[in-house]
Amino acid sequence: MNVITTIVIVLLMLAVVVSLVRGIVAFLKTTEAELMDTSTGPSPNQLKQNKMMMNRVLFQGLAIIVLALVMMSART
Repeated sequence: MNVITTIVIVLLMLAVVVSLVRGIVAFLKTTEAELMDTSTGPSPNQLKQNKMMMNRVLFQGLAIIVLALVMMSART
């Protein structure tokens, strides 16, 4: 059981890092023209940035839940 939870936690941590890096890269690709143009709504880059940051929050939440379950099971 310890091996499985360790693998799950490591995979979730990797997913957090990957989504964080992809979100930052999308943020860095945003140009000033995209920021000033509000007539067409958010640009594809801005949508990708938002999606990656939401994924990061999701993966962090899942990692916290897994760690809480591990700590609760170790307590008994």
